[in-house]
Order: sequence, then structure tokens, then C-alpha cells
Amino acid sequence: MTIVEMLRQSGVLSLLGMAVVFGFLIMLVICITLAGKVIRAIGADKDLRQQPGASTGARAPAGGENGAVTAAISAAVNEYDKSHP
Repeated sequence: MTIVEMLRQSGVLSLLGMAVVFGFLIMLVICITLAGKVIRAIGADKDLRQQPGASTGARAPAGGENGAVTAAISAAVNEYDKSHP
């Protein structure tokens, strides 16, 4: 086998490998997109702990945090904002 034949074969194998990886990535994107659509269609993307009147940005804490701790953190953040303009 000559060097030209070896270079041709290595080029073909490189292109074939890149095509296989690219094809796999395309299939992966399609599968993830379809899974996202199915999850949205069945409503599994909604947070079950979220109250109907609550805003979408604030979620219920997982650890059962009480209001006093939340108020203390909020007050500390407000004091920090006042002292650092």
C-alpha cells in the first residue's frame, strides 16, 4: 500500500467518523426536543408544590423553612443594599 492510498483511506475514515458523530448529535437533539414536547404536553414540567396564587419566580422552600428565617435574610439583604450603594 502506497502513501497516497493510505492518505486517501485515512481521509475517508476521518470523514466517515465525523459524519457518524454529527448524525448521532442530530439524533440526540431531536430526541431531547421530542422529550421536552412530551413532558410539556403531559404537564410534568409544572412544580407540584407551587400554589395557584404564587408568582412563578418564587417557589416553596423544600426544607419547610419558616417565615422568620426568610424575614431575617430579607432584612439582612436590605441592610447590605443600603450600606453599599
